[in-house]
Amino acid sequence: MNERKRKVASIALKLFIEKGFQQTSIQEIIDKANISKGTFYNYFSSKNDCIAKILENIRYEASQHRVAMQIDKDPKDREVLIEQITILMKLDAENNLRALFENILNSGEADLKKLVLQHRVIEMEWLANRLVEVMGEDIREYATEATVLYFGMMHYMLFTLNLTNSPYSLHDLIETILSYIEVILSKMQETGTTLLSNFATDSLKSTVHKKALTKSELLDMANHLKGHYDFNEEQQDLFDVILSELDRERIRKIVVQKLLKPFVQSFADTPLASQVQLFTNAVWNYLKII
Repeated sequence: MNERKRKVASIALKLFIEKGFQQTSIQEIIDKANISKGTFYNYFSSKNDCIAKILENIRYEASQHRVAMQIDKDPKDREVLIEQITILMKLDAENNLRALFENILNSGEADLKKLVLQHRVIEMEWLANRLVEVMGEDIREYATEATVLYFGMMHYMLFTLNLTNSPYSLHDLIETILSYIEVILSKMQETGTTLLSNFATDSLKSTVHKKALTKSELLDMANHLKGHYDFNEEQQDLFDVILSELDRERIRKIVVQKLLKPFVQSFADTPLASQVQLFTNAVWNYLKII
């Protein structure tokens, strides 16, 4: 992003945070940045494209800082990991991303919500991989759940510290929560148990990174599902109603959504459970875009 475009993006970001994304018009960005409408559209195809480029640039900056910090350093160095996490948190604070994300998630804009989810999942994936580098391959199957727990702890600890005006060192806070995660990871390895299944973590990544399937692709998925398993009467009835609703000219979303959970539950502890879950997730995502 060149310097002039970066300046326009910075002005747009401030307006989005101050006024709200939906409440900020392209004309306001143009006026504040003192540019022509043609210049704005030369930089961004739309307001949604503008915020997408802003988030992409913030993520790029964070990744560049983190990579630079790791050059010529031992990938297992725990202190380097702490400094890398610190960089991300400082960038988030400087750009007031938390307020922006909350605004976007309340905007009703499906594409923008997906951008926020992508941003968060990419950061989760980065941290999960770094935990494996620092702590070893033995924790890989537990790394995603440990990352979820880390971000949950950090979010509510910051909320409480800020609410109570408690002084804290960001470095010490990150180091302490990482030490908690190390204890939890040790317990996970000892017991061999997790709350999130491999399917759940794969599904999360798939939902964020992949486009929703078309109706034709959903029906192909359904036919493949049926061809590999003999449904009992309850499963067949639920399956038939779901497909008949998907085949309607005007799909009754609320009807289909209420059928998905009992359909999944009817396959609990069967060899087809994970495939049925993938199918129902695909249906749920399809309903959100039509």
